[in-house]
Amino acid sequence: MKRITIVCATKPCLPIPIPLNQPYSQLKKDVSSIVLNDISVGIRCPCPCRFLEEAPQSWHFESLFCCLCHKETEQIPVNNNAPLLVEENGTISKVPAKPLLPQIKSKDSGKICVVIDLDETLVHSSFKPVNNADFIIPVEIDGTVHQVYVLKRPNVDEYLKRMGELFECVLFTASLSKYADPVSDLLDKWGAFRHRLFRESCVFHQGNYVKDLSRLGRDLNKVIIVDNSPASYIFHPDNAVPVTSWFEDMADTELLDLIPFFERLSQVEDVYDILKQQGIAS
Repeated sequence: MKRITIVCATKPCLPIPIPLNQPYSQLKKDVSSIVLNDISVGIRCPCPCRFLEEAPQSWHFESLFCCLCHKETEQIPVNNNAPLLVEENGTISKVPAKPLLPQIKSKDSGKICVVIDLDETLVHSSFKPVNNADFIIPVEIDGTVHQVYVLKRPNVDEYLKRMGELFECVLFTASLSKYADPVSDLLDKWGAFRHRLFRESCVFHQGNYVKDLSRLGRDLNKVIIVDNSPASYIFHPDNAVPVTSWFEDMADTELLDLIPFFERLSQVEDVYDILKQQGIAS
């Protein structure tokens, strides 16, 4: 008889790269996609396990095979003009005074700062071998090198090139830098990203890695976040341009379709005016 191991988590596990509203069937399909993602799913195991898989030995992989119980996100007050009090690692603390970004460069003076997500926004990555992978990134885990297969979202090249011309672009991902840095090196041929921020720059809030825009050191009326996960921008929903999660649809045109909108947006002094006018902001 084939032995099946059931692994449940008794504490928060590493995130799985699926959006919060992703159906269970897609979750099971992409469970091999690992930690390297940007999507912040609060992982607990208070109920009977629904995932029955053969569990690999490494705890990094074991943590993927557990019940996923999507906890309702508590509504928090939104203040677009001041740093928030946030729950960070289980405690309430004030946002650090030191900004995440250095002073804006002279060539970007006056430009809007656009924070761009990585996984399921620009690329999709998985440990599962993919024949048409655009990049294969070696990532060391517990002394063993694993190959991560990366697919580029259609039109991402045109999108990044144009965004880099129009804005001060910042890559902000909840992924680990050991994965996201080499992906960005290969993805960003034009130097569109002036800065890169990784998981350690996020705020861990109620099981989610949140990108707190008030910590950037930029005026929030000149900051936009482009992200497929609403959990990533729950502190500043009015600054968000949501995109759909991308996994493998090579007919997708969303990034290309967004370019004309961003060209118009680059001319405004206050991002809130046009985002609310267009009905894009949450």
